[in-house]
Amino acid sequence: MKNKLVSLSLLLILSVSACQPLMQLPESTPDLASAYMDASLPAEERAADLLARMSLDEKIGQMTQVEKNAIQPGDVTRYYIGSILSGGGGYPSSDNSPEGWAKMVDGFQSAALETPLAIPLIYGVDAVHGHSNLKGATIFPHNIGLGAANDPELVEKIGRATAEEMRATGIPWNFAPVLAVVRDVRWGRTYEAYGENTELVTNLGIAYQNGLQAAGEGDSLFVLATPKHFIGDGGTVWGTSTTENYMLDQGDTQMDEARLRELFLPPYQAAVQAGAQSVMISYSSWNGVKLHGHKYLITDVLKGELGFEGFVVSDWAGIDQVDKDYYTAVVTAINAGVDMNMVPQGYQRYLAVMKQAVENGDIPMARIDDAVLRILTVKFKLGLFEKPFSDSALLETVGSETHRALAREAVAKSLVLLQNDNAALPVPKDTPLIYVAGILANDLGAQCGGWTIEWQGKSGNLTTGTTILDAIEATATGEVRFNRFGKFDSEQKADIAIVVVGETPYAEGRGDNENPSLSENDIELINRVREQAEKVIVVLISGRPVVITEALPVTDAFVAAWLPGTEGQGVADVLFGDRPFSGKLPFTWPRTAGQLPFDFTNLPAAGCDAPLFPYGYGLDTTSSEPLNLPVCP
Repeated sequence: MKNKLVSLSLLLILSVSACQPLMQLPESTPDLASAYMDASLPAEERAADLLARMSLDEKIGQMTQVEKNAIQPGDVTRYYIGSILSGGGGYPSSDNSPEGWAKMVDGFQSAALETPLAIPLIYGVDAVHGHSNLKGATIFPHNIGLGAANDPELVEKIGRATAEEMRATGIPWNFAPVLAVVRDVRWGRTYEAYGENTELVTNLGIAYQNGLQAAGEGDSLFVLATPKHFIGDGGTVWGTSTTENYMLDQGDTQMDEARLRELFLPPYQAAVQAGAQSVMISYSSWNGVKLHGHKYLITDVLKGELGFEGFVVSDWAGIDQVDKDYYTAVVTAINAGVDMNMVPQGYQRYLAVMKQAVENGDIPMARIDDAVLRILTVKFKLGLFEKPFSDSALLETVGSETHRALAREAVAKSLVLLQNDNAALPVPKDTPLIYVAGILANDLGAQCGGWTIEWQGKSGNLTTGTTILDAIEATATGEVRFNRFGKFDSEQKADIAIVVVGETPYAEGRGDNENPSLSENDIELINRVREQAEKVIVVLISGRPVVITEALPVTDAFVAAWLPGTEGQGVADVLFGDRPFSGKLPFTWPRTAGQLPFDFTNLPAAGCDAPLFPYGYGLDTTSSEPLNLPVCP
């Protein structure tokens, strides 16, 4: 109803805090009687009315997304920019707090509302395992761990919790979930995926999307999800990437259409049916053609065959890779069906090229109108015209006890027990002496992995949380001694030693690794501790299965903990028996790096050519059978 509308003048004087100065009315304000300002009308009708009032410059501005470090708020107004994003590490430079984020985002939003039609912008972030650029936010296990837990209800709750922490800072758009079906774990983005199985990825991806988008009433959206990256993510061939020194990431998926559809299309089909309103395109290619310029897959399959009615967004400067000539790249990608271009820097060039292409007739006006209509419709569904600013009432959810308890539960459910000889697990809490070894035992950044505070992540105490060492010390009632090098210099043997080893943080193609294996230092550490303890338990921190074959014979128990995030207490909960081991492998585990990538159509079940552990493997502590590995050359 019109009498329920929040007037534009009121919107423009909202402030993040009582001390913030009032925002000024724009020189030109829209007619509040316009249909697009009537919240009682359907989003589609409001979008059509607004589109009819827009100039070409305003339309092109809506198709433009700029990284926050590359633009000033005044230029958001000047160029009618429709979207801003924070890339990995894109936190406010002076204040990485919830209040600092809200102030930054609301500042850009205020600038957008200064435009004649007062079209709010939509701000996006990669909150791929919690609002992970924000210091103090709850950092959940990366998707590989959630794949091991395989609990859709839990994943949906995580989506909702992430959405609440995002909305507290004024952000209504998440570039997640990743719907990659990973066929080669050497890929540096393996941990962003739920697993190698299409059905698993589909079920958990939809659960997460529902958690983000469900508002609890009607069909409005709470936070916009973005299934990504369409299509073929996880299927690229080693050595086909042309980006930096990447080998798999942004490479070429080489297979026929039937296989592409079988492996990679079902998650997107399900996402669209479940209400996806934004899809991000993959950097990768399909049989040599960049996905950002693939009209058949974007327009004919995604928008046509699947009936996707939302908008398609590019990846970070993804359009630039379509052709060496920038004008040709832009024209090809937009005509292929990309609706919004993530153009992190140099957006003025993109705006000029777009306008020139339309005036030249190389991009039809109908294509522009279709793209803008899709974008505006989503903005109306998100309620941005009525509530464009951050919600201070949600600030208390950021890093809240409730959300951390949820993350702790997710950690516990994600752990996979690979080996448990000599009844090493669970560890009695009253064990007289426990040694803890390994640098990663006391490294919160390593637990969180990439996409945490910084794009590549980083080691050390980068945010608020509980390390695995903290958790062990808080749980055990006997003596706990820690030495990161496993040099305890004592004649007394420990009853139990817990050694934490694995990968340090990485993201995207910088994590492509031809030989994902335990390091020589890790092997030496395990062997060193073996001589100083009656039983040795290894906890592996990693973003993928890594080769551990050499270490297994000298350990009693081996646990895959993936990248658990900030709540290390969830690891201790399972090690000490407060929760059971219930996780199952979401990936086939290699015996040697030479087995990668697996030929899943001809995978031996036993012997030295077989994987070390099959997909779906996972013990519980009631298992008493020792792990009998074949003796292999």
